[in-house]
Amino acid sequence: MTKGCAIVTGASRGIGAETAKELARLGFPVIINYNKNAEKAKQILEYVAEHGGTGCTYKADVANRTEVDEMVAFAINQYGRIDVLVNNAGVAQQKLFTDITSDDWNKMVSVNLGGVFNCSQAVLPHMIHEKSGRIINLSSIWGTVGASCEVHYSAVKAGIIGLSKALAKEVAPSGITVNCVAPGCIMTDMLTQDCDEETVRLLTEETPLGRIGTPMDIAQAISFLASDKASFITGQVLGVDGGFC
Repeated sequence: MTKGCAIVTGASRGIGAETAKELARLGFPVIINYNKNAEKAKQILEYVAEHGGTGCTYKADVANRTEVDEMVAFAINQYGRIDVLVNNAGVAQQKLFTDITSDDWNKMVSVNLGGVFNCSQAVLPHMIHEKSGRIINLSSIWGTVGASCEVHYSAVKAGIIGLSKALAKEVAPSGITVNCVAPGCIMTDMLTQDCDEETVRLLTEETPLGRIGTPMDIAQAISFLASDKASFITGQVLGVDGGFC
């Protein structure tokens, strides 16, 4: 049976970009979602095409329900079916809890948690109709253990875990699985922008495997959950953190 498409949000860089490449290798046409960086998204698509995959780029802010609905409608029109949704798009910020503004809080919730809600709710009618589908949400180790100076980030990542576990039970009768991947310390733009060299060194020392993870480490875990090998796995949180937690 021909595969339907895979939507990967926030796929112009980092974990999302590597995930789009991995899912293309599995044979899924990939929709490379981005919000701001069209050029990087185009580069990921070019890579996919050069390696025998197919797909397209699509601009949508996951916090904007209208744009999400339009992206999902485009995916159905273009590929007929959505087999996989990877909710990867997100923002991060380090601040003392007492310094977090209402705008900081609202943006964190609307993008990181609201984006998962918007995209999942938009694709589910189509997946329920097909009686199949995979939703894979990106949480974080900080969603399980919390992080100082990242209270709002930790809170929404914990919320993603709760959403995933509850939704997994609700849609399981329709043959749909919902799982979380909880990355540890991963060498992405978010890490390098928020942490100085000394902090990265300390995080490396605190990771039992003795290294910072790579976006590919996470992408391979996501691609496993999207594959037939994970057909009996749902409602789970897969920690990919080098033993940090």
